[in-house]
Amino acid sequence: MTRALAAEAAWQRARRHHRRQWLLWSTAFLFAMLLASWVGEVDLARLLRGLPMAADYVWRTIPTLRVATLGEDLAEWLWGLDVWVVLLLDTLLIAYAGTLLGAVAALVCSFPAAATLAPRWAMGPARRVLEFARTVPTLVFALIFVYAFGLGPFAGVLALVLHSWGALGKQFAEVHENADLRTVEAIRAAGGAWPQAMRYGVLPQSLPDMLSFGLLRFEINVREASVLGIVGAGGIGEELYLSVRQFSYPDISAILLLILLTVTAIDLACGWLRHRIIGPGAAAGA
Repeated sequence: MTRALAAEAAWQRARRHHRRQWLLWSTAFLFAMLLASWVGEVDLARLLRGLPMAADYVWRTIPTLRVATLGEDLAEWLWGLDVWVVLLLDTLLIAYAGTLLGAVAALVCSFPAAATLAPRWAMGPARRVLEFARTVPTLVFALIFVYAFGLGPFAGVLALVLHSWGALGKQFAEVHENADLRTVEAIRAAGGAWPQAMRYGVLPQSLPDMLSFGLLRFEINVREASVLGIVGAGGIGEELYLSVRQFSYPDISAILLLILLTVTAIDLACGWLRHRIIGPGAAAGA
């Protein structure tokens, strides 16, 4: 009987503690939400007033397509298709170059940044550099490089290289930290140097996940490269920004449709590559 009462009292204390914890976290969440709403100037009345205007803007971008004159309407809507496709290819090349060069730099820095593989004196500086590279927005990097090197794709490539370096460096380092260290210890015991242990002991284990992260970063960079044109860093973003400034509504929807189709095709292609290189499980989880 005494044990039952003690167990009941302990259960009641745990229940009250759980309720206090739930109330505390709920209050903190509500306070954070209210604070964020105040700082962000969230106004429901303003939102409701602006929704019709946003819908009107979107409606203006939808072209008029009639069955009787469908060919002429499509030709008028996609009048700049040849120019847009070339600019879209520029965007793809900017994203590809930025992703590839950023991934190479990330691979080099990921080993010193891994907590289980590098000494603290090397890990700290490596992580700080990667944090800086991924913290600064890509548009800010692009603005700096446009100022330094002039308008064009070169500035966009450099901006994507730096941001990809920081983002992929962190992801690669975390992948390395999950590697089985017994292979590394065996290589070091056999007289291998630290770079050899990384090359033959860690890299083969990390490579599948690194490829998956690299493909995902390429998808992201295609979208990023489409935006970088706004600041003069090349690609189709410049044409999109020009259409927005000139209120060429049908051109906006045509360019966005091309970007959407391109990103969709890249997503499908990257999924196929994951399936071929990494395996069906990774492709299904992507």
